[in-house]
Amino acid sequence: MRVLLTGFEPFADIAVNPSQCIVEHFQAQRRDDLITRILPTEYQRAGDCLAEAIREYQPDAVISLGVAQSRKTISIERIAVNVDDAAIADNAGHLASGERIAEDGPVAYWSTLPLEAMKAALEAHNIPVSISNHAGAYICNHAFYTARHTLETLGRAIPCGFIHVPDLLKIEEAESTTTTGLPLDVMIEGVELCLNVLNNGQSEGTLNG
Repeated sequence: MRVLLTGFEPFADIAVNPSQCIVEHFQAQRRDDLITRILPTEYQRAGDCLAEAIREYQPDAVISLGVAQSRKTISIERIAVNVDDAAIADNAGHLASGERIAEDGPVAYWSTLPLEAMKAALEAHNIPVSISNHAGAYICNHAFYTARHTLETLGRAIPCGFIHVPDLLKIEEAESTTTTGLPLDVMIEGVELCLNVLNNGQSEGTLNG
């Protein structure tokens, strides 16, 4: 199974995007089972780059990663919604306000990743994990929706979804009880476990988790 794995560049006050660090880790391994891309943190360009990679490489599965600073767990997303709307602009300076991602698309798409199997795999290794019902309406959600819409348009029913990771845990925060970050190696292990679930062909029997 060849998986398209994507992350994002830094944006706003995030100087180091852990999703980029995770993807670069796998990129350095030069694995035959992975196609890796770092997406620009811009609505239009991120969507275009992701859709282009899906069409060019025809992967067997798609996992996109992004950072959610306030989260305490690796969050596997259930739903992508057809709207761009955020309080901050993207890296191109575009401030989206209630804009549709695809005029011809449905209100939302379910993730087609084996959510419960992935969650169980991370729990078995004591990695903080949850299933989330909202990927926001910033560029993470835009990428998630675009990937699903592209695959639907192409008639390709393959596993596809989005995983949010927390911010990087800083050394000085390691002893704090209020930190929301995770160490990079823990997040890498979590993503590796999710990839293993796909490669092992685990399924929940439904597409919507």
